Amino acid sequence: MAANESSPRRLSPEEALVRGRWVKLICGASNQDLPAIADLCAVFATAGVHCVDVAADPAVVLAARQGLDWAETRTGWRPWLMVSLSDGLDIHFRKAWFDPAVCPPQCERPCQRVCPAEAIGDRGAVNPLLCYGCGRCLPACPYGLIEERDHRLGLGAVAELLNSIRPDAIEIHTAPGHDEGFEALLRIFDQASLPLRRLAVSCGLEAHGMAVDELATTFWRRHSHLQRRGFSPLWQLDGRPMSGDVGAGTARSAVELWRAMRSIAPPGPLQLAGGTNHHTLHHLNGDERPAGIAFGGVARRLLLPLLKEAQLRGQSLREWPEGLEQAVALARELVTPWMDRPC
Repeated sequence: MAANESSPRRLSPEEALVRGRWVKLICGASNQDLPAIADLCAVFATAGVHCVDVAADPAVVLAARQGLDWAETRTGWRPWLMVSLSDGLDIHFRKAWFDPAVCPPQCERPCQRVCPAEAIGDRGAVNPLLCYGCGRCLPACPYGLIEERDHRLGLGAVAELLNSIRPDAIEIHTAPGHDEGFEALLRIFDQASLPLRRLAVSCGLEAHGMAVDELATTFWRRHSHLQRRGFSPLWQLDGRPMSGDVGAGTARSAVELWRAMRSIAPPGPLQLAGGTNHHTLHHLNGDERPAGIAFGGVARRLLLPLLKEAQLRGQSLREWPEGLEQAVALARELVTPWMDRPC
């Protein structure tokens, strides 16, 4: 089906969560590549995802909405718009940085080779608009020159942002010991009176060095906060953060975490993320039904060649019919197996 044809009826986001067919696109909590975000949202909305998750940044949200508007005009389908926040220090809210003036001229720049966002070129520093904080460049630098820098919003900025953008859903990246930060964010949501479809809570093992029972305890503590306020939760299991473009091993880790958590997690949909890719579905048995899946790094990397080619042409991917057709086909190849799973 061409990108501009009407799509058949899809499950609503709520129906998809109940039936285990939910699919979310993660654009990146620190990703500020506005043209790419608009195109990513347009392409994956056309492919039928139920939600797009973007950085809590007014310009990023505007770009995402431009892509969603474009897709809705052509398909009649509009996913939820979710913004990601953090209740404390978190690897998803960082950017790499180094001073190119002290980078030795003889360095072969292995940081450039490992960067999945191509945020490091042949010379110069990290492009902060492209960097989404995966951290692969940090150990790659032979001179230890690369730092990670926090990229979170202050609480005052969060209140102002949410009042202006009014998202459909919010995701909070949390960790053990962040109870006060979590509660502070919820108080801001109270003041904003947001009619949220879902409030997602994301946490995993690797980024915080904890065991499965500690992760379950963290989710249960967050559940008590949400229950008091009547929020509908969505629990996101961050298996191998920002590594979905690496290979089959990360997909296996995400599934194993879900298996360990499914009987001890609080009530509510339990969704896979972190290291998810084309291999993830193959690691599930036929009777195993996570609520859904989120695709991040693998989705962005999948379209990167076409996004770059469109840029060289001086146009958006949406304005390049042949490239758009290829992009939608690639996106569907990734997401359709989840949306078409038998009930």
